[in-house]
Amino acid sequence: MTRRPCVRYHGAMERVAPNSIAERGAVDSDTFLREVASRYEPVVLRGQVAHWPAVAAGRAGPRAIADYVARFGGGAPLDVLIARPEIGGRFFYNADLSGFNFTRQQVPLGALMAELLRLADAGETAPHAIYANAAAAPAHSPGWSEANRLDLPVNATARLWIGNAVTVATHYDASPNIACVVAGRRRFTLFPPEQLGNLYIGPLDHTIAGPPVSMVDLDAPDLARYPRFAQAWATARTTELGPGDAIFIPAIWWHHVRAFDAINVLVNYWSGEEGAASPFLALVHAMMAVRDLPEAERGAWRSWFDQLVFDAAAPRAGEHLPAPVRTVLDVPSPARSERIRRFLVASLQLMGQGPSR
Repeated sequence: MTRRPCVRYHGAMERVAPNSIAERGAVDSDTFLREVASRYEPVVLRGQVAHWPAVAAGRAGPRAIADYVARFGGGAPLDVLIARPEIGGRFFYNADLSGFNFTRQQVPLGALMAELLRLADAGETAPHAIYANAAAAPAHSPGWSEANRLDLPVNATARLWIGNAVTVATHYDASPNIACVVAGRRRFTLFPPEQLGNLYIGPLDHTIAGPPVSMVDLDAPDLARYPRFAQAWATARTTELGPGDAIFIPAIWWHHVRAFDAINVLVNYWSGEEGAASPFLALVHAMMAVRDLPEAERGAWRSWFDQLVFDAAAPRAGEHLPAPVRTVLDVPSPARSERIRRFLVASLQLMGQGPSR
């Protein structure tokens, strides 16, 4: 039975996340494509990577997993977040949002595992929080992907997430995500994309690790300050994963991740990450170019966005033109994407030059 997190709302009774995440056992490639990746819903895949040698080490205890991971330490140092015990493992902003409650260091993989093992052996109830995030295996742990293969049709780099009992604030990923637990236990709490307005997102251009995060602390949500979070919480879905389990998280689904043990290792894969255009950057550009226009003009541009971006017929918007001149209006293809990139680069360069004289 899946254990659900307890959260105490300020001024309210303690309650648990109301929904669980759909679960199934390990799947093969065909089933994954047909029944998991094709649907815009999160799915837990129990035992999906139970056959990995790394998972066997993870189940054997802190020293076994520390020794196993350190074996792959021939690559570049990892970007490691380090914070004092007072943060309770929650990496976040400082009080006035001018900076963060942690520092960064470049640490070799072997040294990272040795320090995590030292802290585990010391048995401190509130040690320093240590976390290496999204370390690409080919660069930082060469040989890992060959020794621990994901038997699913995902064209993505394996990335390691290694630390002690830490919390990652609620955020989204721009690409579909498969996250595989190697060692320790992790709790995932997910919110559908449409809960954006109820999650009170932080700065867009001053972020902890890439995407913007929710300002709400899930372990102590302040409903006086963030009252609409109660609506988001009513939609929350949660699960707890152990070694060998995996979860599929569709793109743009918000997720909060909490690790519980002295040494936690997770590997994830962001499909479609290589060279993909960023809807987030397009959104930020639209905020500058469209959001502040007079209402009537904004409405006029809405029809352009509907016609050329959001409408189901948008890929066919250039069919009335001869094929050689459809260019950026053409159906998706590598050639069309490259044409759009060149057009945008040239346009941004002109914009940077200011008004013509």
